[in-house]
Amino acid sequence: MEKKVDKKHLLAYPKGYKVDNSLSLYLEVADYGSLPSGWRRNAKYILIVVNQRSENLSRKSELQHWFDEKSINWGIPSMIPLNELHAKDKGFLVNGELKIVAEIDLLEVIGKVEINGFHLLHSQVEFVNRMFEKHPEIASKFRPNNPNLRTGYMSLLLSLIDTLRQPPNELSIYDLDEALAALEYLIDVGFKLDWLKKKLDQVLEITEKEKGSATRRQEIEKELKDLKQKCLDLEAQLEKEKAYASTAIAPISFDDVI
Repeated sequence: MEKKVDKKHLLAYPKGYKVDNSLSLYLEVADYGSLPSGWRRNAKYILIVVNQRSENLSRKSELQHWFDEKSINWGIPSMIPLNELHAKDKGFLVNGELKIVAEIDLLEVIGKVEINGFHLLHSQVEFVNRMFEKHPEIASKFRPNNPNLRTGYMSLLLSLIDTLRQPPNELSIYDLDEALAALEYLIDVGFKLDWLKKKLDQVLEITEKEKGSATRRQEIEKELKDLKQKCLDLEAQLEKEKAYASTAIAPISFDDVI
């Protein structure tokens, strides 16, 4: 019975697929059954059968393909003849081991991408990947299994993070109350968000300090305004006093009586 070897995205058929006496190699979309309806992936990739004696003799094929629900894999039926593959002097099969490499460049994604059971927009994938790398336990106790609910909760989490990334002075008390309620809700459904709670506490602390600072600024501005007005009044009074002083210095004229 022929054995099919499946390594993540790479499918290798040691005795050929729909052909005889050749190694067949295909690239397949991983977990395609869990992707939402209408998904498509445009990929440019290179399939390589590595020559372990000289890389220059490796067998390569470059392909580009739109993967979708009707075309989940694509590749080369006749990658390399089996007689060449098994020849001892060729350098492909060494000590019973064959090295196969796939270099993949994902050009375009239509539809959502699944990361740890959450369906995401392509624009969200990089950020969510980093989040799971830094906080691998984040969804370890997450309870909902329904794909739509999981997507909704993840969207809420990402929206909450986006909110907290805004400058604190742009967040109203209502915004912060809503953020706190959202955080408690997400924790309640099983997300582990201690790290995000610390961030929210920082924002609340900064906002509270800013609120007190705003009050003090208003008080100082009022006091400064009063001082400026007092200075203006004093300057006016000083000008009057100077006018009186200039009158006292000038000699009195007797021209009108003598």
